[in-house]
Amino acid sequence: MAELEGKLQIYNTMTKQKEVFRPRVPGKVGMYVCGVTPYDFSHIGHARAYVCFDVLFRFLKHLGYEVTYVRNFTDIDDKIINRANLSGEDALALSRRFSEEFLKDMDDLQCLQPTHQPRVSDHVPQIVEMIQKIIENGCGYTIDGDVYFSVDNFPKYGRLSGRKLDDNRAGGGGRVAVDSRKKNSADFALWKSAKPGEPWWESPWGRGRPGWHIECSAMSAHFLGPHFDIHGGGQDLTFPHHENEIAQSGAALPESCVNLWMHNGFVNRDNEKMSKSLNNFFTIRDITENYHPLALRFFLMRTHYRSDINYTDRLLETASDRVYYIYQTLLTLEEALTPFREGIQSDRIPSDIKELIEKFQSGFLTLMLDDLHTSSVLDDLMDPLKAINNNLKKFKGKKQQMPLIQGLTALEKVVKDTLGCLGLFSSSHSSFEILKQLKDKALKRAGLTEEYVLEKIEERTQARKNREYEKSDKIREELYSRGIALMDEPKGTVWRPREPPESQFDAALNITPQTPTPNLNSKSQSPKLEEC
Repeated sequence: MAELEGKLQIYNTMTKQKEVFRPRVPGKVGMYVCGVTPYDFSHIGHARAYVCFDVLFRFLKHLGYEVTYVRNFTDIDDKIINRANLSGEDALALSRRFSEEFLKDMDDLQCLQPTHQPRVSDHVPQIVEMIQKIIENGCGYTIDGDVYFSVDNFPKYGRLSGRKLDDNRAGGGGRVAVDSRKKNSADFALWKSAKPGEPWWESPWGRGRPGWHIECSAMSAHFLGPHFDIHGGGQDLTFPHHENEIAQSGAALPESCVNLWMHNGFVNRDNEKMSKSLNNFFTIRDITENYHPLALRFFLMRTHYRSDINYTDRLLETASDRVYYIYQTLLTLEEALTPFREGIQSDRIPSDIKELIEKFQSGFLTLMLDDLHTSSVLDDLMDPLKAINNNLKKFKGKKQQMPLIQGLTALEKVVKDTLGCLGLFSSSHSSFEILKQLKDKALKRAGLTEEYVLEKIEERTQARKNREYEKSDKIREELYSRGIALMDEPKGTVWRPREPPESQFDAALNITPQTPTPNLNSKSQSPKLEEC
């Protein structure tokens, strides 16, 4: 890590520029990412956020940092209470149930478990203590058992989002109705007095529950301290949630500071933000019912994390094809190398393979250090994969080809290491199992069974024997139109999910604006961070 210290650059929402990342404590990183409000199954926008920050988590670990990653559950909220009241279920029981479903989705998407996953309901004492400090420091006031934050008494309010007080929406982004009792319509709730049918906790202001924003200020300080390295979330959290967090934390703890604020872009559908409030969203389960979770992860990583993604089935289909290509290549390579695993060394790798590996690894680091350009890394990953396939054509399965065997082994390692760092390598399933799962999903999308496809292959084989080429072509075209491609190989005809031509793949997925790659060896320094 020493040689890469000070090389990683990340865009800071606070200062609106990319900056060299320097952790507070050398070798250690504290990161807080706002979690879900678990009142329903999570949607693709959630997947976008948590895949983005999982990539960051993995890459920081790859660089050698010891990372404390905190991602919370907002298990006390108006939406949870309303849903629970409608269903006749206990609010905390409902939120626990959907929290578990969320964790299943994260496992499917290969997201690593954060270091801590606190729930608001377990940290009410810390929240009450922070509210008391805010009041003591003159930035909070009480009305009939409710507690509000006074934005007029916090002069730095608005510096993250750039909003002026006159522009701010009342009520904290639609979570709370406008309250005429407030001193300023932009003031937001820290504590809400208990109402019939709602969960409550004791407090100095009477029975009630925390407001939305205060939870993250209290829990981030509890697990990471008042000053930590990275705070992340979706763009929609910049205001009001993160703006309010900064105000609360600063009012309660004058030493409070976050070095770097990160926000990921939206997932759009028909160029409109996809969200539950607009009722134009897909849940993660909706998608993984028909597509492999690795295909969804690939799709989400194929656009730079700060850019918006416009969801289409075509792009997801193409991402699925790429994942199939990756795992088919790995399986073919594994089968070829199995007899030669013993005694393989790395000192006789052919020069062309060694040069390709060094170029790829250098490019990987350059791109990832430049604000996590996963989209370009996935493009470049095609080079070692193509090299594997091209060299396998030369491979005759002879021990005398030891330099080539060593070269293929080295290519295998670099591909798997890269996939592992990106969260695209499954350690719990073999390449064969992943391919089987991908094929099963393709059959489901096509509304076919494998038995039907095999019958069609047999029917086509017979037609070709009978020189009924028009019939043979028609069978092939029918299956192709439904997403099934037939491949004629020496051992017979096999099928796989349809793969679009590479030119279509590149055109379909090249939707990320290209930004200049910085010279990471330059002695020039990024502008000094704004004082916290």
